[in-house]
Amino acid sequence: METGNQTRVSYFILLGFSQDSEHQPILFCLFLSMYLITVLGNLLIILAITSDSHLHTPMYFFLSNLSLADICFTSTTIPKMLVNIQTQNKAITYAGCITQMCFFMVFGGMDTFLLTMMAYDRFVAICHPLHYALIMNPHLCGLLVLMSWFISVTYSLTQSLLTLRLSFCTNWEISHFYCELAQALTLACSDTLINYIVFYMVTGFLGIVPFSGILFSYIRIVSSILRIPSADGKYKAFSTCGSHLSTVSLFYGTGLGVYLSSDAPSWRGMIASVMYTVVTPMLNPFIYSLRNRDIKRALRKVLGECSVPLK
Repeated sequence: METGNQTRVSYFILLGFSQDSEHQPILFCLFLSMYLITVLGNLLIILAITSDSHLHTPMYFFLSNLSLADICFTSTTIPKMLVNIQTQNKAITYAGCITQMCFFMVFGGMDTFLLTMMAYDRFVAICHPLHYALIMNPHLCGLLVLMSWFISVTYSLTQSLLTLRLSFCTNWEISHFYCELAQALTLACSDTLINYIVFYMVTGFLGIVPFSGILFSYIRIVSSILRIPSADGKYKAFSTCGSHLSTVSLFYGTGLGVYLSSDAPSWRGMIASVMYTVVTPMLNPFIYSLRNRDIKRALRKVLGECSVPLK
């Protein structure tokens, strides 16, 4: 095979979790269940927010966008993995692999930006409550989301186009359940210096900069809460941030761990990938609804309407 022409690459092999056929039905049922819970749970959150006028606020606007991004984020990887398990075929076409990478980076980037916006929203609500409506106006919220989409799509397309110029060796096996960019780069025979430079620069930007913004917001939030004289007031202020902190810890704790060790695929790295690509989107609806009375009220209303029989 000529290494100078990447058009000869027709497919990659996604090795996944196990080569043992006895484990495949268990993996199929497990990931199918998690995927269905993720899609259903996040759709309910979106439906509850859009149907209840009391939830048309910046915090819930960002949450509905996060739920949409989580559905799309999970849908880029799990359906293909389920098809591969069901058909006993681990192959993914070259075009399919590049497409999966592209959408994975788009929705992964959106998750990081939306979590940062939600932290900023809580910062303004707690530290500047009198100016909250002025600062977090609909125009700013819409602009922040549009800018996030633009940055995520621009980076994804740039990295995908840089990957398309590469030629690949005869080893097309990716030790993962989806086409991860860093592992695909290790299979290339051509020079990947530019790819790695862009990869680490933008990964740092999408990881460290938003995380720094979240950290700064919560340092200011905690310092403001500690100045509240009443214990009840402190509890209410902390309770509004608990759900978001849980999601941030799970997403960034596992996501950064994966990319810091992305050149050395292992079982631990794969499990960490599952945590932030599958488990976190699945848990978000529960995290944001179980301790949120407004969401629970809206969900009861939606589910009550759905249970009414048609006449």
